[in-house]
Amino acid sequence: MDAQTLSFIALAITFGLLIFALCLVGVRRFNLRRALGTVDASICTAGNSWQMGVCRYQDNDLEWFRLASLSLRPKHKFKRSSLELLGRRKPTETEAVKVQPDVVIVELRYEGHDLRLAMKFDAYTGLSSWLEAGPVIGVGTWR
Repeated sequence: MDAQTLSFIALAITFGLLIFALCLVGVRRFNLRRALGTVDASICTAGNSWQMGVCRYQDNDLEWFRLASLSLRPKHKFKRSSLELLGRRKPTETEAVKVQPDVVIVELRYEGHDLRLAMKFDAYTGLSSWLEAGPVIGVGTWR
C-alpha cells in the first residue's frame, strides 16, 4: 500500500468514529428525553458560563446531564430536600445570548451555593410543583 491509500484509510476510520460518536450522543439524548420527568435546562453554577443540558426529576434528586456528552451519569445531582427555590426572572441582555430563546432564569440555592437554571416557563412550573410536593424537611412523611 502506498502512503495515499493509508492516509485515505486513516481519514475514513476517523470520519467513521466521529459519525459513530455523534450517533451515540443522539441515542443518549433520545433516551434521556423519552423518560418521564425530563426537561431541557441550561445551568450556570459558580461562574458565569452557561451549559446546555437536560434535567431529570427523580424521587429525591434533581439530576442534570450535559447535552453533548456520552456519560450516562449526571454531571450535577441535587438533593430535593436541600434545594431552595429563590424565584424566577427574565434573562438579562448578556444572558439572553447565552441561553435558549423564550426561557426564564430560575434562581436556586443548594447547600448554601447559588445556581441558575434557564428553562421554559412550563418546565419552571413543573420544577416548582416538584419542589413543593417534596417531603417536609426533618419529617419522614410526605405533605
